[in-house]
Amino acid sequence: MSPNLLDVENVNKIFTRGGLVSRRVNHAVNDVSFSLAADKPEVFTIIGESGSGKTTLAGMILNSVAPTSGRILFRGKDLREVRSRRDRLEFMSHVQAIFQNPFDAFNPLKRVDRYLFSAAQRFTESRTSEQAAERADEALRKVGLSLAEVRGRYPHEMSGGQLQRVAIARALVSNPSLIVADEPVSMIDASLRMTVINLFKKLRDELGVSIIYITHDLATAYYISDRLIIMQKGRVVEGGEARTVLAAPQHPYSIKLRQAVLSVDEAWRDDSSTSDMPAMAT
Repeated sequence: MSPNLLDVENVNKIFTRGGLVSRRVNHAVNDVSFSLAADKPEVFTIIGESGSGKTTLAGMILNSVAPTSGRILFRGKDLREVRSRRDRLEFMSHVQAIFQNPFDAFNPLKRVDRYLFSAAQRFTESRTSEQAAERADEALRKVGLSLAEVRGRYPHEMSGGQLQRVAIARALVSNPSLIVADEPVSMIDASLRMTVINLFKKLRDELGVSIIYITHDLATAYYISDRLIIMQKGRVVEGGEARTVLAAPQHPYSIKLRQAVLSVDEAWRDDSSTSDMPAMAT
């Protein structure tokens, strides 16, 4: 039997600060486990408020933060074995990241098309500028843009929604099998959020890309997720099929989040730009 796409096994991350006298220990991620199947693309959501450990967990999945204990396997390979430059490039070609603020992800003095060309030359067999441009245009068209629209433009010349789509296109240049998206719509105007959210569903359904969607927003989680986990203070307090968990949460913390989001849900339904988002079940 082929290995899973991703296995997170009893992962812990402990940060320590201060000296012997004033030492402080922060158990940021506490015994978290889940798996993503290789043959079933899905949107797997990690929900939690600030300080829940979800971003630290994302860092470990991206192999930018080392677990204190436990292990993470990508296609059966322990990420602790991904050490050489060649291995890291190979891993990065399969696992890409999209971050919260698209304007922070791009140098304001660098044209956005250069990022796409660089990704094409780094992660694919594109050797000439023509090949890189072709690969960049292909990725941009998957997100509803084209190279002609972005060529020569700087980040400040684009809207937040456009720039986040460029960030997604850059991630798609290498044809990844997994994208980790950390709060990807929280810094985008409400009128543009559904464009990005629906794009993630398209990547899953049409391109077979699995998405780890990290958010504090239960409304978008309810709309986009196949499965989810809810984190509080580093621990997973509840998880399962998204619609089931969010429609009838069992843990007190999940219930509290659910109650807090009801007014948000009304706002989503009242916004004509998100009229295709179903209301959360009550």
